[in-house]
Amino acid sequence: MPSLSELTVAEARAQERASLLARVAIPEPVAEVTDVAIPGSGGPIPARVYRPARLVRPAPTLVWLPGGGWVVGSLEAADLVCRKLANETPCAVVAVEYRQAPGHRFPAAVDDCFAATSWIANHGDQLGVDPTLVAIGGASAGGNLAAVVAHLARDKGGPALACQVLVYPATDHRARGDTSFPGAFDRADADWCWSHYLGGASGDDPRASPLRAPDFRGLPPTLVIAAEHDPLREEGELYARAIGAAGVEVEYQCYEAVHGFFSTPGSIAADAARARAEGALRRAFSDGVTGRTQ
Repeated sequence: MPSLSELTVAEARAQERASLLARVAIPEPVAEVTDVAIPGSGGPIPARVYRPARLVRPAPTLVWLPGGGWVVGSLEAADLVCRKLANETPCAVVAVEYRQAPGHRFPAAVDDCFAATSWIANHGDQLGVDPTLVAIGGASAGGNLAAVVAHLARDKGGPALACQVLVYPATDHRARGDTSFPGAFDRADADWCWSHYLGGASGDDPRASPLRAPDFRGLPPTLVIAAEHDPLREEGELYARAIGAAGVEVEYQCYEAVHGFFSTPGSIAADAARARAEGALRRAFSDGVTGRTQ
């Protein structure tokens, strides 16, 4: 399979569609899956709500931002992970499909993700969401956007977030990290994503590179999950150190794996990482999870 950096945007998206069509994993059943449209400044934002069995409304909820380098990625690509997180936490999961580059460059995705998270928290009655028990998370570019949304929520007075789960997040466009992992996502691929996302914008803007934020105090409890063989590993670790030094409750865990492992069906590392994420969510939601099942 060609490296992402060797493809045009159209080819990269076609490759992802082909991969999804070839996927043999059977989707884990959940009690309810609903597609919704959330109002946004750039038009309706597609989202998908997953609700496990016996979860009473209003429910603790994870807002999940899919990966894909801000260029590829979709609700369909995030489907398996969202189902598992919903069932195993248990909580409602709302996956958000933000606008993608290069057609919609930075900060369009940021605007969509913050608007969607705010709407979910402020209009929870329409989705059966408990506004006091909303967490945010995402993988790769989605982890980047989740971190940025947490900063914006703090700075703009809400919504209050119970925790954030950042899976191999991109946190600094200047980061180099390890450069090559044969057959896996590498630094050239990461640079390809950044170039399409930023266009001519400055990557030093903390809304693009949250590691460059001037202040990390007051962020929600955070879990950072990393992969050892991943060009983003170092910047994820640095982000965990930065927010920990600011007094934020943070947990960092690195797995012997490559970028993208979190969503790999049947992977021992993925199962362990998801169990850690689910544990972090359960702690953040406290008895707001088990106490609301019937």
